Amino acid sequence: MVITGGGRGIGAAVAAALAAQGARLTLMGRNRGQLEERAAALRTLGGPSCEVHCEAVDVADEASVAAAFAGAAERLGPVAVLVNNAGQAGSAPFLRTDPALWQQMLDVNLTGTYLATRAALPGMLAAGWGRVINVASTAGEKGYPYVSAYCAAKHGVIGLTRALALEMAHKNITVNAVCPGYTDTDIVRDAVANIREKTGRSEAEALAELAKHNPQGRLVRPEEVANAVLWLCLPGSEAITGQAISVSGGEVM
Repeated sequence: MVITGGGRGIGAAVAAALAAQGARLTLMGRNRGQLEERAAALRTLGGPSCEVHCEAVDVADEASVAAAFAGAAERLGPVAVLVNNAGQAGSAPFLRTDPALWQQMLDVNLTGTYLATRAALPGMLAAGWGRVINVASTAGEKGYPYVSAYCAAKHGVIGLTRALALEMAHKNITVNAVCPGYTDTDIVRDAVANIREKTGRSEAEALAELAKHNPQGRLVRPEEVANAVLWLCLPGSEAITGQAISVSGGEVM
């Protein structure tokens, strides 16, 4: 199993949920030191039989992705489950969204998902079984102001999910997206800091501004997203494919 962006936030929670089930994991991300720290914690959680490998990768770079997946396959065998979690969420008003920010959001969130899936899929096809789970966002299901590039990229991830699910429907490979609302991660903490800087609001007021999108009036917990990912990996979910599953307290129905 491969988890991109596996060193923190939702990726780390997914890794913990899978390790608890005895999965053999490769964590991928840009910060190898952070990945190794997470891997050590997971080995403690999963016990002596828990295997966790790490690969540094830039998901937006084709050569880097190819090398990382080759390393993962050499260490733990062909990839049967891929969790595309790596992502970034840059914000700016649309007319201040310059081509560099636009391209960065597409490269990391959409092209990264494409490249990782393209690297993992041949092994799944050869094995006749596979699971691809894309961590998208409610931003892929609706619009939010000031994150137009991020929204466009995440809408693209959901479109890719649906198209590939149909291609793989007769191959025993499912392809789904999990779409968290505002989740208690570094990305949201960065958003809170940005709101404070630009508006002068307190941290509590900035958090409330984000939490109000959720009808439950709170941030989603990373573990709640991880549980949805885990379910899609387990027996009994075979008929679920091409779906964008919202984990957002009812924000998207």
